[in-house]
Amino acid sequence: MFKHLKIKWKITLLSVGIVLFSLIISSLIMVGGIIRMTETQLGQRLMTIARTVAEIPLVQQGVQEPNGWVAISESVHRMRIVNDVTYIVVLNKDRVRYSDPLNQRVGTVFQDKGVEAAFAEHSYLHKVRGELGTALRAYVPIMDGLHQQVGVVVVGRVMPSVWEIVQEEKHNIAATFLLSLLFGVWGSYLLARHMKKQMLDLEPEEIARILVERTATFHAMHEGVIAIDTQERITIFNDRAKKIFGIEGEVLGKPIRSVLHDTRLPEVLELRENFLNTEIHVGNALLWSNRFLIRVDEKIVGALAIFQDRTEVSRIAEELTGVKEFVSALRVQNHEHMNKLHTIAGLLQLNQNEKALAYLLEVNEQQEELTSFVTAAIEDESVAGLLMGKVSRGKELGIRVVIDRMSCLKRFPPWMDHHNFVLILGNLIENAFDSLESSTRTDKEVTISIEQDDEICSILVEDNGIGMDEKTRRNMLERGYSTKDGEHLGLGLHLVNQLIHKGGGELVCTSSPGEGASFLITFPMKEVNA
Repeated sequence: MFKHLKIKWKITLLSVGIVLFSLIISSLIMVGGIIRMTETQLGQRLMTIARTVAEIPLVQQGVQEPNGWVAISESVHRMRIVNDVTYIVVLNKDRVRYSDPLNQRVGTVFQDKGVEAAFAEHSYLHKVRGELGTALRAYVPIMDGLHQQVGVVVVGRVMPSVWEIVQEEKHNIAATFLLSLLFGVWGSYLLARHMKKQMLDLEPEEIARILVERTATFHAMHEGVIAIDTQERITIFNDRAKKIFGIEGEVLGKPIRSVLHDTRLPEVLELRENFLNTEIHVGNALLWSNRFLIRVDEKIVGALAIFQDRTEVSRIAEELTGVKEFVSALRVQNHEHMNKLHTIAGLLQLNQNEKALAYLLEVNEQQEELTSFVTAAIEDESVAGLLMGKVSRGKELGIRVVIDRMSCLKRFPPWMDHHNFVLILGNLIENAFDSLESSTRTDKEVTISIEQDDEICSILVEDNGIGMDEKTRRNMLERGYSTKDGEHLGLGLHLVNQLIHKGGGELVCTSSPGEGASFLITFPMKEVNA
């Protein structure tokens, strides 16, 4: 509770301080505006008085007579008192004073150079500094009935001080100040409450610590992490992501498309949906990615991508699939080898030496023929080993596995490698074995063909098992869909489909209940945008 009050008062005091500072600045600006307005109004009033004096016939005639100052001085003195000005000076053509607040100056020459333009028939205002302070003067020429200049009227008033102006406008200034302060404090309170809510009642040092820890956590992650806001500007780009994409320097705040030209992260914002466990190509990197929308209070504020380099995923897949297949193949071959040894041993015990020798030569010839063909036609050891293991596995299950003698695999299609082919072939052949195990046929057979030329690479796996109905064939590629009971099922064909999509390939499945199934996969051998 005390922590929350401390945060609230800190923010409130900061806000009030800002408001008070703003009020002081605005008050200075307001006083300056009042001074300028006062000066403008005073200048207009002085100019009006000067023109009025210049238009009086007594003044126009008096400045042309030697003793005209007597009548002019008395009349002008009354006007000065009535209009509350500091002085009204009337000059004849020779700049001799005919009126002045100080009687001893009447008859003397006016020495101010600021009057020069007035004797050229100009009317204007001029600010001067004198003994009484800064004064504003209005200069107006005196014209006779023939429109000939006969003198000049100078009307002046000392400018009020800043304090006098403030005293005069103190009620308006005080009302404005109080209203501004009231609304400023009220707004500060609302701002403090809003900021406290936005900061989750955390102190600034706590927010800084959390930010540092979050940044360090992201950079320590083994997975690449990239996040953008709704304007597609980068907000997170950790060290692992920079290493994967070969990015150097600071990229925070930059548009994601300017850093990664073929990025797939903005489509999360465009489609407003998450993409989980997908393979994508960004530059030369093949990634296993999860992309999410970032929501705060049900509002979308950005998108986040967490991804791994596909090399690591392939290594794990090889361990889970390829290694298991090889271990299984070794176990089957060992079992088959033991059966053959038992057969030979039995024939020898029965003194059937010639039959034992013939059987040994036959077995050896079959094994050598298959091994020679597979190693010559399939240049990748992993795929060749998988096929040899499946042949032996089929014999153990009572299934004849036939490898088409036209098969050939010299190189992999773009974006594919031996891990992908092991996964595809392993899953398709195991599915065929599962189908045949449920079949009552006596001639169980699986046919495997891998063909390749400059244009395409095709994989064909056929069986004469129980086949699939329309519903199964329609849903077989969905993640988690399986016709068998148990956990962790329904992933094989889903994974196969992802690999086909990765290589830009196409899957054609032909199947009917009781007539087996045929899976034909074709990959282009030229570069494609998968």
